[in-house]
Amino acid sequence: MSQESISVFDIFKIGIGPSSSHTLGPWRAAERFVATLKATGIKKVQSVRVLLYGSLAKTGKGHGTDVAVLLGLCGEDPVTFDVNAIDTRVRQITDRKKLLLNGEHEVDFDPAADIVFLFDESLPYHPNALTFLCSFDNGDEIAQTYYSIGGGFVVKEGEENGHDGHIKLPYPIVLADDLEKACEKTGLSISGVVMENEKAIRSESDTRKGVLRIWETMRDCIFRGCHIGGKLPGGLDVQRRADALNKKLTAGKTYNNFDEWLTVIRSGGQSFMYTLDWVSCFALAVNEENASFSRVVTAPTNGAAGVVPAVLLYYIAFCDGYDDDKIIKFLLTASEIGSIFKKGATLSAAMGGCQAEIGVSSSMAAAALTESLGGTMEQCLQAAEIAMEHHLGLTCDPVGGLVQVPCIERNTMGAIKAITASQLALQGNPDHARISLDTVVNTMWETAQDMNHKYKETAEGGLAVQLPISLSEC
Repeated sequence: MSQESISVFDIFKIGIGPSSSHTLGPWRAAERFVATLKATGIKKVQSVRVLLYGSLAKTGKGHGTDVAVLLGLCGEDPVTFDVNAIDTRVRQITDRKKLLLNGEHEVDFDPAADIVFLFDESLPYHPNALTFLCSFDNGDEIAQTYYSIGGGFVVKEGEENGHDGHIKLPYPIVLADDLEKACEKTGLSISGVVMENEKAIRSESDTRKGVLRIWETMRDCIFRGCHIGGKLPGGLDVQRRADALNKKLTAGKTYNNFDEWLTVIRSGGQSFMYTLDWVSCFALAVNEENASFSRVVTAPTNGAAGVVPAVLLYYIAFCDGYDDDKIIKFLLTASEIGSIFKKGATLSAAMGGCQAEIGVSSSMAAAALTESLGGTMEQCLQAAEIAMEHHLGLTCDPVGGLVQVPCIERNTMGAIKAITASQLALQGNPDHARISLDTVVNTMWETAQDMNHKYKETAEGGLAVQLPISLSEC
């Protein structure tokens, strides 16, 4: 079990859709490879090739892995790169068959020939593997292999993990039991313990600013997604639904910004159906944006990026949660649950199926909402356990290799399950629970290992084989 020190900013990463493991991870891997080239002498580079293995090959086109690699090699940052410029940049590279490494050294590069999809090859460490090959003008060659292990985490071959595990935290947490003991020892809430650990990495002020930036990105993503119609890219002709649902729910009321929109939402009351529709709308909006190569927050993955924001906005809109301190505590609590699953199981659908994405995000949101609504630490952990318990065995079977069907709707279901799990925990007694969070984490990992590979983000099983569309069409 991993001893790495995982920060809130490792679980929540700002990036570009549609996939944290197939887009953000390969993008970051390309950036790391470019850093190696800079240290070696980037002006001496003569040629570069990229090999994509396993799941990165099988669903890479639909997930934009090739696009991510190109932009990473160009030295672009997924946090700041203009998402509206993606198609233009890729078209320029493809038409000219030239690549400007790190924005400073041009080499011949034909994406059709120099990004190789090895559909029938997989490396043993992890299904999401890619190798960069480089030759220099003096005849030297280098090769580096990276693994995108889920949630945007990247491991270079030979590394133990994708994060510095040597930071000494006041409350090192691997298991949920460790978190429970830290809370009992200090009298702090889950979010309070997390903040103490974050203060060992950076100032509390910087952590607060960073977490609020995460929230602002989530907020903007939801608002943007609720106001864009049309069809999603990729060939499935999936119609965006958040825009139409938003129009129906706001019923012609006018607003000019997020705060005014929030006022309109609140004015509709709190009936069960009304609230349910809004939670679904929030989640749909995020994942439709994600599927459109827009800017999202990995939470803990891109495929599950809509669950935590949807539940957080539910808390803000319907539970009086619109306060910076409350938002920060919500996201800190959610991040720690994600960290426990990352250390004890996986965040990678290519390793564990969709239980590792929607299941984990639902568990994160359930615990965060429970603390936000006044639940005890024990109730928070119970809520997290309940949410994952009812996602165990969930397969990852993206139709056409795209993060659209059934991925987008699954985010709405994960959000609703999180709210239900929270309510069950708040209305129950955790002392009577038969299953602990640590037990369900272990069970999830065992289930992941037993799951047939075709249900692990390969588009070779489940719903992915029910529609007559091939990966080459996407």
